[in-house]
Formats: sequence, C-alpha cells, structure tokens
Amino acid sequence: MMRQEPWRSGQLRWTAGRCGAKLIGMIATLEGLVAEKIGQSVILDVGGVGYGLLVSFEDFGALKIGAKTKLYVHEAIRDNAYELFGFRTEESKRLFEQLLSVKGIGPRMALAILSVASLSHVRQAIAGGDTKFISQAKGVGRKAAERVVVDLKDKVGLQAAEQATDFLTTAADPGDEALQGLVALGFSVQDAAEALKKVDNKLPPSERIKQALKT
Repeated sequence: MMRQEPWRSGQLRWTAGRCGAKLIGMIATLEGLVAEKIGQSVILDVGGVGYGLLVSFEDFGALKIGAKTKLYVHEAIRDNAYELFGFRTEESKRLFEQLLSVKGIGPRMALAILSVASLSHVRQAIAGGDTKFISQAKGVGRKAAERVVVDLKDKVGLQAAEQATDFLTTAADPGDEALQGLVALGFSVQDAAEALKKVDNKLPPSERIKQALKT
C-alpha cells in the first residue's frame, strides 16, 4: 500500500492501476501577490504562503512585484524533485504540456523553448517547421527540435494565415541583461529583441537599453 509523504499531503494524491501507482498533481491555479522575482522564478504569496514557480522569460518580464495575479500551474513530479511551473494564460500552459508529450523533452527544456520568444512566435516556429529557431533554446539540440516539429506541427492550432506571419529569425536570449531590462520596462520579448538588434551588442547593458529606447 502506498503512503503519502507528509510534505505532499493536500497537494497530491495517489492512484493505482494495472501499471502501478502514480502521482497526480492537485494544484491547477494559484492566485496571489507577486512577492519576489529570482532568476527565472517568481514567489507568489497566496494567503501568507509563498509558492515558488518557474515561469517563461516572457511571463517573468510581465509579472510585477506587488501585483495580484493568477497563474495556471503545472506540477512536475519526479522521484527526487517537485517543481511548480506557472503560466499567465491557459494557452501557454497548453503548449508547455504539448511539448512535454514529445520524447526527450522535459519540463525545463519545454520552458526553455517557451522562453525563446513570445508564445505566438514559438507556435509559428513549430507550425512552420523552423527547427533552427527552436534549437536556439537552451539545452535543445537539432534532433530534439526536429521531434518537436514532427510531433506538434499539426497540433499547435494555427490557421494558415497565422503560419504565414513573419516572426523573429533570431531567438531571444533570456540571459541578456539588456533584454531583461526592456522586458521589465514593459516591452514584449519580440519588441525588446527587435529594438536591441539595432544596437551595438558590445555596449554595456545599461547603454544598450538607453540606445534601444531611442529607436
């Protein structure tokens, strides 16, 4: 008989079947105040309890400290780890979980793909078969990008007109401090990346931000 670990009580439940027992996540959404932003994660204060959630680069920039927000949650549960992934929209969570259905794509790799650009641009890249664009995500190689396209090209729900829309040819770098600064100022990921393309990338981040704001 399976027994829950105390720290999992109230969050998870066990189910049993012919294939054995498995864990089913119980947290669908969380609503509270954004208390902190660290790295690529946010801490959401829900009734005095802080939940740490990993988020995409676009969502990280859009979430403001002190603001009340609702995040759709995916629980990644493994033998030695329990992580929460948060999304501002159901659509982004849906694409994240579609990525998880691809062989070899884990939660962090799926989040890296979502962090390459905006949600719409990532979907367009998948629908358009742009493996070069997808493989620019951290930890995603050519073969993994090809599997993503093969498995999801016809499942991302884009109409033909949307597929024909131009999108960024260079992926956004979540580690770019200037890009982070522009996103924090309210720029979308793609607008920030486009603005910085016109600025000398050898300049210090603060100067690149100033130059980008002038364009």
